[in-house]
Amino acid sequence: MSMMRYEPWSLLDQMRREMDRAMDTRTAEGSSVATSDWVPAVDIKEDAENFLIVADIPGVDPEDIEVHMDNGILTIKGEKESEKKEAHEGYKRVERNYGSFYRRFSLPDTADPDRIAARSNNGVLEVRIAKQEKVQPRKISVDS
Repeated sequence: MSMMRYEPWSLLDQMRREMDRAMDTRTAEGSSVATSDWVPAVDIKEDAENFLIVADIPGVDPEDIEVHMDNGILTIKGEKESEKKEAHEGYKRVERNYGSFYRRFSLPDTADPDRIAARSNNGVLEVRIAKQEKVQPRKISVDS
C-alpha cells in the first residue's frame, strides 16, 4: 500500500487561485484595465416585429452615447461627466455614478442589422432592433 499525502487546504487554495484568475482585469501585456466605471440598468423586450433594449442613463448627453452593431453584437457605450464638487460645499457622501459605461448584447440571427434605431428621452435610451422578414417556405417541383 502506497502512502498518500493529505493536504486539507489544497482545494481551498486551488479555488482561491481560480477566483483570483477569474477576477483579474489585467490584459496580456500585464496592465490593469477597467472596462467601465458603472453599468446602466437594462430591460430587454421582444415583440412580433422588434427587439427593444431600454437602458437607464440619467444625466448622459445623447451626443455622448455610441451604439454600434458588429457581427451580431450590439454595443452601447458612453460617458457621464462628473460634477466638480468643492470640499466646502459639505458633501458627506456621493452615490451618483460618473464615468464611462459599456454594455454588449449578442443579438439573435433574426435581428436586422440595417434597421436599428436609437433615441434618448429623459435619461432613458431606447434601442429598437427590427426583426428580419420571415422567409416563407416554398415548394420546389421535381422535374422528371
